[in-house]
Amino acid sequence: MFDKLETLDDLLEMQLKDLYSAENQLVKALPQMASKAKDGRLRQGFETHLRETEKQVDRLEQIGETLGISLSGHTCKAMEGLIAEGQETMSERATDEVMDAALIAAAQRIEHYEISGYGTAAHFAERLGHQEIATLLQQTLNEEQHTDTKLNELAKNYINAKAE
Repeated sequence: MFDKLETLDDLLEMQLKDLYSAENQLVKALPQMASKAKDGRLRQGFETHLRETEKQVDRLEQIGETLGISLSGHTCKAMEGLIAEGQETMSERATDEVMDAALIAAAQRIEHYEISGYGTAAHFAERLGHQEIATLLQQTLNEEQHTDTKLNELAKNYINAKAE
C-alpha cells in the first residue's frame, strides 16, 4: 500500500484506508448476520447497525475528500478474518439461542477491532491538527462503543441465559 511510512500523516492515511475497507466489508456482512439472528432484538440491532455503518462509510469518504486522498484500493485483512470467522460460526449447527450468543460474540470482536482503529485514527488526526476530521472519527468511535455496549447488555441480560 505504501512504499514507506515516513510521517504521522502517512500513518493516518493507512489507518483511514483500513477503516474504509473494514466498514465496506461489514456493510456486506451485517445483512447475513441479521438474517441468521433469531432473536428479534438482536436482528433489529444488526439492521440498525447496518444503517449506522453506511453512514460511517459516508463519513470516511468525506474525510478522504477533505484530505484529498482516495481510501479505496486496500483490503483490511483483519476484518476479512473476523468476518470469515463469523461466517464459519454461522454455518455451524446450533440451537437458535446458542447461535444468537455466537453472533453477539462475533459482532463484539468486530466492534472491538473498530473501536481500536477509530480511537487510533482520531488521536492521529487530532495530533496533526485535523480537528474536524478528529471530530468525525470520534463520532464514529462513540457509535461503535455504543453498539458494543448494547450487544454486551443484550448478551448478559438476556441471550446468554437463554443459551444455557
